[in-house]
Amino acid sequence: MPSDSLMPRSESFNARVRGASHIDFKTATTGVAAKAMRNEISNLVKSVQDPDTKRAFDIEMQSFFFLFTRYLSERARSQELDWEKIRSPEEDKIVPYAKLPTGDAKNLNKLAVLKVNGGLGTSMGMTGAKSALEVKDDMTFLDLTVRQIEHLNTTSRVDVPLILMTSFNTHEDTLRIIKKYANQQLRITTFNQSRYPRIYKETLLPCPKAADDDKKHWYPPGHGDLYNALYQSGVLDQLLAEGKEYLFVSNSDNLGAVVDERILQHMIDSQAEFIMEVTDKTKADVKGGTLIDYEGQIRLLEVAQVTSEHVEDFKSVRKFKIFNTNNLWINLRALKQIMESSEMELEIIVNPKTTDDGQAVIQLETAAGAAIKHFRNAHGVNVPRSRFLPVKSCSDLLLIKSDIYSLEHGQLVINENRMFETTPVIKLGDHFKKIAQFQKRFKKIPKIIELDHLTVTGDVYFGRNVTLRGTVIIVANEGQSIHIPDGCILENRLLSGNLNMIEL
Repeated sequence: MPSDSLMPRSESFNARVRGASHIDFKTATTGVAAKAMRNEISNLVKSVQDPDTKRAFDIEMQSFFFLFTRYLSERARSQELDWEKIRSPEEDKIVPYAKLPTGDAKNLNKLAVLKVNGGLGTSMGMTGAKSALEVKDDMTFLDLTVRQIEHLNTTSRVDVPLILMTSFNTHEDTLRIIKKYANQQLRITTFNQSRYPRIYKETLLPCPKAADDDKKHWYPPGHGDLYNALYQSGVLDQLLAEGKEYLFVSNSDNLGAVVDERILQHMIDSQAEFIMEVTDKTKADVKGGTLIDYEGQIRLLEVAQVTSEHVEDFKSVRKFKIFNTNNLWINLRALKQIMESSEMELEIIVNPKTTDDGQAVIQLETAAGAAIKHFRNAHGVNVPRSRFLPVKSCSDLLLIKSDIYSLEHGQLVINENRMFETTPVIKLGDHFKKIAQFQKRFKKIPKIIELDHLTVTGDVYFGRNVTLRGTVIIVANEGQSIHIPDGCILENRLLSGNLNMIEL
């Protein structure tokens, strides 16, 4: 029964007060929480001695406080998207890659490339910067990116700089790694994204008590922080001063995100200030953010913004056919204008976490693609799947390391002997979750050029020069193990139980 039906019907004094006080209470609690947070933040700022560090930290905390107050007021208004108003974008808002013009290499002099390099490979059991992981031919994500851009600069005789946005988790690692590129045909700039305090869920107060408190009390606020960090660090002005007009942004673990002259040309021709590369959804991508039309405006919708009753709808490939690859093309002058008029308000994603001692905390984050609504002529380009090759798990890593791909100038190229356009589906179980286990269980990466599907669960080890074809399913039961011997060929096989495989 709706609560308003309990109200007196007459426009009595009682009814008016009761209606207003509910809102006032919410606004009041918002005010109290904001005030308490402001006090805590000013204490954090006071804890910094050095004047320059203090100034920078103060600016960072003001940005955090702005995000926090937006979170409070949205929560008070319980602002949720109206599901009924969500439409698929108009056809002209998603341009097929095949329709793009051929590019002109001269445009590349106006381009800079930025890699979001703040991630730790924690889900894969890593402790350092994920981009330092060796993925192919003894080369890391960063090596491959550097190789690609060097090749671009030397063959097209242009000067495309590489910019790395690190987080406080990966900054030291990254600086150490890029020392080895000092003599290359490439300029590398690094800047650090923001470091925000985690918030206790119960009290809405910050976890850290001082600016130099343990790392675990802080978090990098997602890749949506890119714009603020680029602006505050001075890197945006530096790029504009060098005559750069466009920025190509992608995640450092997406090996498909190479510079594409056709997309750049299309951006210039269509005078779009922002382009998001999207690609067709498969069953593996049901959680990827998607572009929608909301009240006539193009917007990014992330799964974290969807209420539980609509999540299945969101994941359906029928309703939302594409998803965001996080390869973004941005007009730098337009970005500076938006930042200077402080209009960059991105949807807040609340990321709940639990601390080591079991306390519930929240992280307020934003997504870079959400900025699409702030730019003129912004739209999506539907790109081939080959531009989205992220390595999020050891299953992805197996595919990249295998003979399905070879490297050309740091770029992954599908082996021409592969009969199908698609890559095999690979599902490795929990025993392969961490990098160290993965490396121990594969003496050498199997040959999978003719593989369609591989599922491995349980305690399984692969010898050298193993070939997998068709559909291969290997299941070692609880307490048992399977060792696949050197030189073994498995084609359309299901193995289970406890085998040393001599029986085949």
